[in-house]
Amino acid sequence: MRTRPLQIGITGGIGSGKSTVCKIFDVLGVRCYNADKRARWLMEKDSNLIDDIKHLFGPESFRNDRINRDYLANITFNNPENLVLLNALVHPKVAVDFENWVNTQRDEVYLIKEAALLFESGSYKSLDFVVNVSASVDLRTKRILKRDPFRSHSEIASIIERQLSEEDRNELAHFIIHNNESESLVKQIIKLHDRFRKE
Repeated sequence: MRTRPLQIGITGGIGSGKSTVCKIFDVLGVRCYNADKRARWLMEKDSNLIDDIKHLFGPESFRNDRINRDYLANITFNNPENLVLLNALVHPKVAVDFENWVNTQRDEVYLIKEAALLFESGSYKSLDFVVNVSASVDLRTKRILKRDPFRSHSEIASIIERQLSEEDRNELAHFIIHNNESESLVKQIIKLHDRFRKE
């Protein structure tokens, strides 16, 4: 008999529709942990993490006690070493935060962890199953331009290039949700929902 909820990872490239998928799971009554939002929260609330970020990247990393996202984006976007250093500070904190959250949800049948870098961070290894939300690069680009009109085509292409490829994510995932606007998203999610409740 299972002593804790099943843990399901939801991942996908930028613009794939992870958040939309998680909203549908939420409507079905499934509790979802958004790792990216919690990472931002921890970067502004965890005093040890704040000190570590300031030590590595300077006091300009924060402005009025808020994370200076533009500054950090600039120093990590084209500098993989800085990005690795930042992730090495943040990812372990998120892992502990997620584990604490899971421990408060022990009556649930299954839980969802939504994270863009689920495979890249290695956090998928502690989960029972991983679902990749899959969509073509063209469709993802179109969605991002509509959602974030301030982004250019070249910036979006650069972000996608730095993420794990669609093929690799699909190969690593246990399940794939095709968010291609030609298959019913709800039907695919309900099918998985029924599967996870029986595990």
